[in-house]
Amino acid sequence: MIYINQYLERGVMKRECNEPVRSFLPLRPNWFHILVSVAREDRHGYAIMQEVGERTAGALRLWPATLYGSIRRMSEAGLIGECQGRPRQDDPRRRYYRISPLGRAVLEAEASRLEHLAEMARAARPKAQRSST
Repeated sequence: MIYINQYLERGVMKRECNEPVRSFLPLRPNWFHILVSVAREDRHGYAIMQEVGERTAGALRLWPATLYGSIRRMSEAGLIGECQGRPRQDDPRRRYYRISPLGRAVLEAEASRLEHLAEMARAARPKAQRSST
């Protein structure tokens, strides 16, 4: 928790980032990618798996057991929820998931944290490496 508080003290993360949000940080990579996947539109599990694989160029593969276990835990934590409605002419067995307001706040806080880490890493590179990139 001290680690996250340091980001708040430096103004890296929004001040309104409250205790429930901070309790999730740093966010598990699987959870981060699932939240990113459902941030713009509701998706069913298989679509989440495909989108994460495409976005990460195959670097992260969410196997069904990993994905659905993460979805269950994220739902229990209030980060995502199952949608009641589904698109017309869709397989009735599919469950669609949507990011919650808490999930969106956690995703924004994690993105700020990662941006700050990337800035620190870029600043730490030797000058010769910085000019060549």
